[in-house]
Amino acid sequence: MKKISRRGRVLTIAATAAVLGAGTFGAVSATAGTPDAAAKAAVTADAGNKNLTQSTHLTVAAATKAAEATLDAAKKENQRVSVAVVDRNGNTVVSLRGDGAGPQSPESAVKKAYTAVSWNAPTSELAKRLEQTPNLKDIPGTLFLAGGAPVTAKGAPVAGIGVAGAPSGDLDEKFAKAGVAALGR
Repeated sequence: MKKISRRGRVLTIAATAAVLGAGTFGAVSATAGTPDAAAKAAVTADAGNKNLTQSTHLTVAAATKAAEATLDAAKKENQRVSVAVVDRNGNTVVSLRGDGAGPQSPESAVKKAYTAVSWNAPTSELAKRLEQTPNLKDIPGTLFLAGGAPVTAKGAPVAGIGVAGAPSGDLDEKFAKAGVAALGR
């Protein structure tokens, strides 16, 4: 191994100290400006700011309660279904595949829930609209079959519950409505 000269060691130590010093100075400088920037952001992002909007979403606990109530209602009638609860934006919050439910049912449940919350109407009603507007079925992520029910708060949709797997869409929708009703208890 080659030995480093005394001059080389001094230069190496000096360079290392300079790098560490610059890094420390940069970190201190970056954090020094943070409280001020955060304070300004907090002032401009208040509830009265006309650039902001608020929305209501179900908690995970509430969505789980609704999904479990849905599966319980189906189980009482010996039906094997899947249930999905989506938020106002159509994002899946909870998805449960019941024992013995078909492999297609989880995806169908999500699409029915998404469709119900998107139009704030039960999917059985929306399926009837296809007669006048058949291209509705072409909207990505939707499924215009009975089995989806919206969840509303103050008249506005906040979630959707979709059920799939029963022999008829009417049964699917009955179970979805049982999940909606569970949220009122």
